[in-house]
Amino acid sequence: MMAPLVLAAAYALDGAFGEPPNRLHPVAWMGSIIGHARRWALGAQGRWGQLARGAIVALAIPAAFAAMAHVVVNALGRSVWLATLGTALLLKPMFAVRALRDAAFTVRDALECGDVASARRGLGSLCSRKADHLEKEALVAATVESIAENISDSVVAPLLFFACFGLEGAVFYRAVNTLDAMMGYHGHLEYAGKAAARLDDLANLVPARFAALLLLVAGALTGARVGRGIAILRRDGARTESPNAGWPMATMAGLLGVRLTKPDHYALGDAVHPLEPAHITAAWRIASLAALGSLVTSALLSRGLHG
Repeated sequence: MMAPLVLAAAYALDGAFGEPPNRLHPVAWMGSIIGHARRWALGAQGRWGQLARGAIVALAIPAAFAAMAHVVVNALGRSVWLATLGTALLLKPMFAVRALRDAAFTVRDALECGDVASARRGLGSLCSRKADHLEKEALVAATVESIAENISDSVVAPLLFFACFGLEGAVFYRAVNTLDAMMGYHGHLEYAGKAAARLDDLANLVPARFAALLLLVAGALTGARVGRGIAILRRDGARTESPNAGWPMATMAGLLGVRLTKPDHYALGDAVHPLEPAHITAAWRIASLAALGSLVTSALLSRGLHG
């Protein structure tokens, strides 16, 4: 298998076709299994029981999916070209560039038409934040935040895991990230989802920081204020509850000269400019270049590590 070619082919498939339908999407399969496992973890007696079951779920599901990926890769290994094409087809669902762009632009286009209700509905494709009462500026802020965070979680991280650990690594990461998205919350999931949340924090420790670096490089290429991006990253990067999410979000806030806030949680950046739908376009311009940079560096890394 030629890892750089796999990455290029998977990226091309994403650009051409986007996401496969749910019935064929491995991440949708992960979500279905996690839904059953979540109910099992929540059914334990007491906090410690939920914590123990949640830890089993957090380790078993990513390991099982990675093991299945290993079996498939070995089955394809008899032919270099078959292995390359098959691995690219399986890698594609582990990351999403086109879907992120389309979701962000849906919110942007609705806001540009003055259709706040449609923008609120569109935000649901980007993040889990309740949008019922969000107005224009808050919708722009949430969209810009989601672009920055998802470039890290949905592009940079899975490509880096593939470069370092092959398809098994990318699948393992995507399962961990999906577990966190479905279980890593406070409230009734606090203990059942604690292991998933901490494992996701660990998995994203390097990718989030690398994503911030890529955003700064992309910002320089697009004429953004890189010095301000660095300054806001240094000042605000650790202000989010997550040890990782603040890195790409604060960087983006600094590059755009905007303030990104989530009430009662964090405020990133300075309001040099009022938030407008055009900032979604600017954020995507930077993020898309960072995604391409991630592809190139992952291809180079994979070649260096695996030949």
